[in-house]
Amino acid sequence: MTDVRTPLSYPATAREEIAETLHGREVADPYRWLEDASSPSTEAWSAAQDELARTWLDALPGRESVAGRMRSLLAAGAVGAPLWRAGRAFFTRREPGQEFGVLHVREADGTERVLLDVAELDPSGLTTLDSWVPSLEGDRLAYQISVGGDEESLLHVMDVATGELVEAPIDRCRYSTISWMPGGEEFFYVRRLPPELVPDGEEQFHRRVWRHRVGTDPEQDVLVHGTGLDHTFYYGTHVSRDGRWLIIEGSMGTARRDSVWIADLSDGAPAPSLRQIVDTTDGYRVGAWVERDGRLYVMTTKDAPRWRLCVADPTAPEPENWTELLGEEPDSVLDAVRYFDGDQPRLVVLRTRHAVSELTLHDPATGERTGEVALPGTGQVTALSTVDSATEQHRDRLWIGWTDFATPPCVHAYDRNTGEVALETSAPGAVELPEVHTRQVTYRSADGTEVRMFVLAPVAAPDRPRPVFLTGYGGFSLSREPGYMPSALTWVAAGGVWALPSLRGGGEEGEEWHVAGMREQKQHTFDDFHAAAEHLIDQGWTTSDQVAISGGSNGGLLVGAALTQRPELYRAVVCSAPLLDMVRYERFLLGRTWNDEYGTAEDPEELGWLLSYSPYHNVTEHTAYPSVLFTVFESDSRVDPNHARKMCAALQHATSSDPGERPILIRRETEVGHAARSVSRTVGLTTDQLTFLAEATGLVLD
Repeated sequence: MTDVRTPLSYPATAREEIAETLHGREVADPYRWLEDASSPSTEAWSAAQDELARTWLDALPGRESVAGRMRSLLAAGAVGAPLWRAGRAFFTRREPGQEFGVLHVREADGTERVLLDVAELDPSGLTTLDSWVPSLEGDRLAYQISVGGDEESLLHVMDVATGELVEAPIDRCRYSTISWMPGGEEFFYVRRLPPELVPDGEEQFHRRVWRHRVGTDPEQDVLVHGTGLDHTFYYGTHVSRDGRWLIIEGSMGTARRDSVWIADLSDGAPAPSLRQIVDTTDGYRVGAWVERDGRLYVMTTKDAPRWRLCVADPTAPEPENWTELLGEEPDSVLDAVRYFDGDQPRLVVLRTRHAVSELTLHDPATGERTGEVALPGTGQVTALSTVDSATEQHRDRLWIGWTDFATPPCVHAYDRNTGEVALETSAPGAVELPEVHTRQVTYRSADGTEVRMFVLAPVAAPDRPRPVFLTGYGGFSLSREPGYMPSALTWVAAGGVWALPSLRGGGEEGEEWHVAGMREQKQHTFDDFHAAAEHLIDQGWTTSDQVAISGGSNGGLLVGAALTQRPELYRAVVCSAPLLDMVRYERFLLGRTWNDEYGTAEDPEELGWLLSYSPYHNVTEHTAYPSVLFTVFESDSRVDPNHARKMCAALQHATSSDPGERPILIRRETEVGHAARSVSRTVGLTTDQLTFLAEATGLVLD
C-alpha cells in the first residue's frame, strides 16, 4: 500500500437470507436486492461505492504517466480500407485529437471530403457510429447511430452528394444489416416489432426482415420474414449485385447453428417467396452469398469444423447440390473469401493459423491455389476490398486493412501485376512506440491440451520476475487476434509483460475449439487460463504476487471464475461489464440469447454446470481474495451491471484480505454502454484500470 492513502472501510451492505430451491438444490442469493438499480437502497449503495472507488483510484501513483502515454499512443489514429461504389471510395479515418473515426468519401478525381462526423452531430461525445453501407451506385448512404451507449442503432439515409438526410430516422434497428437493391430506391433490413406488440420483458427481441422504399413511412414496409419463428432469432440479409437474389441468414440468439433462406427477386413481387436451404436443426454454421459470377458461394462448418467453401447453382441451393471448392485445412481456420475480378478472376482467401492472418489466391473455377499475398508480419487482416464492377480504375488492386500489436490500423495494397504488397495509407498520427518483443508460445492445459499464447515483453527472454497483465476471452467462437493495443504497450513500456492466450471456447482453432469450452465443458476455458498463468510463472516471467488479470463481458466471467477458483494464483483483477450470476443471467437484458453457450438454469443438469463455476455462487467466506476492480457501464444494454454489484458486495463481505492492501472496488460510468466509446473515455477507463493493477503488482508507472 502506498503512503498517500488512508485505510479503506467498505460501506455497510445488507445481506439478506434469500435462498430458493431449484431442482432440489438450495441456491442462496443474499444480494438480490442489488438487482434493482432504481431502488433507493441500491442508489445509496452505489453512491457510497462510487465515493470509495474514486478516493482509492484518484490517489494511485502513475496516473499522469499512464494517461499521457495512452493519449500519445491513441493519437496515432486509424484508417480503414476503402469500400468502392461506382468510382467512389468510402473509408473511415481518425486523426490525432479526434474522439471518433470520421467517415470520408473520395471521388473518382481523387478529391476527399468528410461525409459523416458524429462529433459534429453531437459534440457531447455520447453519439457513436454503429455501421454504414452505401448504395450500389454510391449516391446514398444508410448509416446507424446510437446515443449514450444504448446500441439502439437509429437508421438514417443520406444523400452522398449533398449530405442531407432523405428521410426520418427509423428506430428499433439494433444489429440490422442493410442490403441495397440496385437503383438505391429500396433496401432490405432488420427491425424489431414495436414494444406494445410483444410480451413484457421481450422488447429487445422479436426481429423481422423488412423491405423498405426510401422516403416512405417505415410502418408501411413490406414484411419479408420472421413471423412464427423463435423470438430470439437474429437475422442477416444479402442481396446479389444484380438484384436477383435475396439471402437471409438466421440463428436463435448466439447459437452457432444457422438457418438460411433464398429468394428469387426477379418476379418483382414485393414480398418474395423464400426457399429454405438450411435449418438450425441441421447443426452447423453457414455464410452464403451470390457472387459476381452468378454462383452461390457457401462457407460452412458442415463436415468441416475449421470451415470450407462450397459452390452451387442458386436455383438448386440445397446442401446435396453443393460442390466443395476449398476444403478444410487441419491447422488453420477459413475466415473470409473475396472475389477479385479482372481478366483472370481470383478468389482472395483469408485464413487464420493459430490466430495469425494469411492470404492466398485461388482459381474460382477449380479452387486451385495460384499464389499468396505476403502480409507485413504477425498480425490481423481487418478488411479486404476490391473495386466494384461499376468502378473503372484500380481493377488489379486489393486493399488490405492491417494491424498488429504495435501497428495502428492502416491499409496495405496488393498489386496483381507485380505481386507486391505495399503500405498505401498509414495511420495519420506519428507515435513513439516502446521497445516490445512479441512471441507466440505453446503451453499445456490441465488435461494436456496444447494452447497458444501471445506474449509481449520489453525483453527477448525472461530475465527476472516482472508484473504480468494476463487477459483472455474464450467464448462464443470469437477469436482474439493481434491488434494495436495501447493499453498493452503502456504496460510493457513500464517494464511489464502482457499476455493473451487463445482459450478454448474461442474460435482461434475452429468450431471444435469453441465447443470444447462451452456448456458442460466451460471449465476447460478456466483451466486454460490458470495454466497460462502457471506457464508464465514456470518460465520465470513472473510470480503469483505479480500476476494481474483482466477481462470484459464473457472475459469478465473468465476472470470472475479465475479469482474464485484460484485466488492464490492472482494478485489483482479488473473485471469489466461481467457476467457473474450464472443462475439468473437469462433474466436480464440479452441474457436469454446466450443459453446455448452456457446452458440454462431451467434444466436440472445444466444448472449443475452453471453452479460449478458461477463466480457469485462460489465466493467463500474467510478467503484471502486478490485486489478486484469491477468496471461497469450504466447504459450497458447487453450485460446488466447488477452482476458486478452483487459480486462486489459478496466479495467485500467474504474476503479476509486487508481492504487497505487488497481492496474490492466498483467503478461506474453513466451514458456509455458495452462497446464503443470516445478516446477520452478510453483514456479515463484505462488509466484507472492500469494504475489499479500496477499498484497491486508493484509495476512502477512513472
